[in-house]
Amino acid sequence: MNSKNQVESTLKEILEVVKPLHEDWVTRFKIINELREVVQSIENLRGATVEPFGSFVSNLFSRWGDLDISIEVSFGQCVSSAGKKRKQTLLGELLRALRKQGGWSRLNFIPSARVPILKIVSKWQNISCDISIDNIQGEIKSKFLFWLNEIDGRFRDMVLLVKEWAKANGINNPKTGTFNSYSLSLLVIFHFQTCVPPILPPLKDIYPTNVVDDLTGAKVDAERRIAQVCSSNIARFKSSTSRIVNRSSLSELFISFIAKFSEINSRALELGICTFTGQWEYIANNTRWLPRTYAIFIEDPLEQPENSARAVGQKQLVKIAEAFEMTRRTLISANVTRNTLLPTLVGPQTSRFLIKKHPTVYSNSNYRSYPNTPPQVHRVVQSPLQTQYHLWQPQYKNSRPSTSQMQHQGPRMVPSTPKSQSQFARMRVMNGPSLPNHQFQKPNPSVPQDQVQVQVQPQIQIARTEGYNVKFGTRRPHRVQHNQGQMWRPKYDR
Repeated sequence: MNSKNQVESTLKEILEVVKPLHEDWVTRFKIINELREVVQSIENLRGATVEPFGSFVSNLFSRWGDLDISIEVSFGQCVSSAGKKRKQTLLGELLRALRKQGGWSRLNFIPSARVPILKIVSKWQNISCDISIDNIQGEIKSKFLFWLNEIDGRFRDMVLLVKEWAKANGINNPKTGTFNSYSLSLLVIFHFQTCVPPILPPLKDIYPTNVVDDLTGAKVDAERRIAQVCSSNIARFKSSTSRIVNRSSLSELFISFIAKFSEINSRALELGICTFTGQWEYIANNTRWLPRTYAIFIEDPLEQPENSARAVGQKQLVKIAEAFEMTRRTLISANVTRNTLLPTLVGPQTSRFLIKKHPTVYSNSNYRSYPNTPPQVHRVVQSPLQTQYHLWQPQYKNSRPSTSQMQHQGPRMVPSTPKSQSQFARMRVMNGPSLPNHQFQKPNPSVPQDQVQVQVQPQIQIARTEGYNVKFGTRRPHRVQHNQGQMWRPKYDR
């Protein structure tokens, strides 16, 4: 096996391990449900809602990913947020309630943070939870990243791989002066914008202004306006006939990503990363970024001119650049093997799963690496939020595309008719917490489960879903086949 194929097969093997299983979703919903019960037991939080956001909502979390929670105490219809002192008081009350209930560990209240936060660890799989109050900005950013997933499935794969690699190299922890996960996601977006040909457009082509500035007035209306604009512009980008298709394999994208930022410390002296325009920007020419006080500037495209990498220090930036360069050398080595790649690409937790696997796990006839195919075949494996309709208690639609349409037609995105209630339709999950902006098709006994239409409300409709084996108890992470001109599905153990 040549070096390129070795990198490709190893990356696919890593993805099989880090992508969440059904039980990982169920566990997080269980945690949300338990938090809701605690919140409702607090007098000053009666009527507040418990809303997940972050990588869980954007479908960019790994099996061991943290869970971000926002407790919404804005009981009115308008976008608002409790003051910092009020947030500190409420989180303090929640801290005392969690201690009284028991079942939570490593409770750590950080009232002085830019956004006051309560960190806890659940008894379920030891999942870490970060709890904040009225974090509507975090919620809309999570939805925005979810919408980007619909453009090209390689985006999700790259984010999962990059986050795993960054943790393995000790550069995914803002507490120690390195990148947070949001900054890493922005780096992947930037790479997809600047590769040749580009896979993603400048984000100004998806939403032309500052998203958080438009979170005003009635919350429902604000969310609907933002989502409709994004949906329309994403659909326009995907349907453009003038766009040149990028056919890079996952390994090619990963190697070029590592190479692009291998000198990031020297480039950061003069240049900032701007995903809003999709290009490097000279800091001296950008008045929004002056005066220059950060080691590196990765602008938050949805909350300009905030620097998402403001926690990165100068010494740690050197460490980050060294990690990129050492990985680049490993990836392009002529003698690269699975055993030389894994210590560089994954951390100990993931390694334990990979070591159990046979090194020739991909030698069977079912494995195929990414072919040189258009982005239309690089589809996201739909999350249980979108496919496991039998787990939820959703609202339903009556219309359904024909079987032939679903077999030959990829996901399409169209604005949907706003509902009279919340535009991000609420659903009850296993009699537990609510999640926004997902609506599901009612199952029809005469139609196979993998041919049921799924709609992401209120703006994005998916014309078909990927099949999920209902025997989740014995399911291992899936292997995906990508075939030119055919609808693909994940493969499962029988």
